[in-house]
Amino acid sequence: MNIGREITILCHLTVAELHAKYVEVFGEETRSRHKQYLIKRIVWRLQSLAEGGLSERARRRAEELANDADLRLRAPPQAPNLGMAPTTVGTLRVAPDHRLPIAGTVLTRAYKGRTVVVTVLPKGFEYEGQVYRSLSAVAKAVTGTHWNGYLFFNLSRNGDNHA
Repeated sequence: MNIGREITILCHLTVAELHAKYVEVFGEETRSRHKQYLIKRIVWRLQSLAEGGLSERARRRAEELANDADLRLRAPPQAPNLGMAPTTVGTLRVAPDHRLPIAGTVLTRAYKGRTVVVTVLPKGFEYEGQVYRSLSAVAKAVTGTHWNGYLFFNLSRNGDNHA
């Protein structure tokens, strides 16, 4: 059996055709609709059938490991308390980035022959009448590509503007 040729053939099958092939090689249905997963499983099975699969020693060891494992398909309804403190839910207060100027500051930058003007808001940045969550989002709106907003607007580590 040429496994490479089988993979090429399987890659050109639809998911429905892969389901039929899965039933053919495994003798049972699968609920998976993931094409790459089905291809990998079928190829594994074909290779196993062609080359003999696991040795008897490896099969016994796998059974031993499976018997020793605590296998669960779902988490227990109530997780046991393992001596840890219960989870606390609260509000996390995050200090504003020290590189950002105070709300009301207007940032300007020349870009491709035009002047970009952005106003720092208490929660966001206003550019051309639209509010953005980050300076990087503004830079992307201006340039069309991803930029670090602090670098785009020349904001240094200490908050000074080096324009």
